Amino acid sequence: MTDLLAERDTINFGELPEEIDVLLQQGVAVYRHDHAQADRLFRQALAAAPAQLPIYFCLYKIHTYQGHLDEAQIAAEGGLSEAASQAGWDTDWRQWQPQTVVPDGPGRFALYTLKALAFIHLRRDDQYQANQMLTALRRLDPTGAIGWPVVAALAAGVS
Repeated sequence: MTDLLAERDTINFGELPEEIDVLLQQGVAVYRHDHAQADRLFRQALAAAPAQLPIYFCLYKIHTYQGHLDEAQIAAEGGLSEAASQAGWDTDWRQWQPQTVVPDGPGRFALYTLKALAFIHLRRDDQYQANQMLTALRRLDPTGAIGWPVVAALAAGVS
């Protein structure tokens, strides 16, 4: 029964090496009561496997939640660069071209992370950069499949 409960409480980060998944699961488990330990676990995972995109997601999420926007931005920019590289895209998001269908895998992660960066810039009161990213997302994901319209609505409320 304990194994079943533990299995249900884990997050599906996708296909990851087992040791990286363990570090991410541990980081998620300790986050509520020990932010610094969660950060250490996620950074340990990143050092061991910098090509694993979920690690960047964990880092930019926890730092955004804590209001550590410099750290969140650094993690998101690292994840954006890695995802773009894996998708075969230019590392400069301004050069990305729309696809006929919103991609899966690294391409989807790149778009999702661009949305996260727009949100981070909005939280930093950098409306200009947030709007530049949202304009790109409108072009790259016209249906809003990755959820950028929510950030656009927040940006509209700020201006």
